[in-house]
Amino acid sequence: MKNELRSAFSTQGRRMAGARALWRANGMKEEQIGKPIIAIVNSFTQFVPGHVHLHKIGQLVKKEIEKGNITLDYDLYTYGKGKKQKVYNVVQNAIFKNS
Repeated sequence: MKNELRSAFSTQGRRMAGARALWRANGMKEEQIGKPIIAIVNSFTQFVPGHVHLHKIGQLVKKEIEKGNITLDYDLYTYGKGKKQKVYNVVQNAIFKNS
């Protein structure tokens, strides 16, 4: 039995016609439907000097994954280093991980 891709939830079946229309509106081509959709999470930001280099690394990773797959970029925002900011990061990471 072939393992079904998690991304098939939004690209396969009669009930997902609306979702497929949104994928196509965002540039997905017919031959891409059914291929794995891989999210690239990157904490690149121009506002934190220690994260500036991550844009280049994220683009390299994206280029390699795109060989036969569909990639989507997701920016994980950085709030700083204070105690309150760390709580926001933990909550945001938990939301992303569970979605």
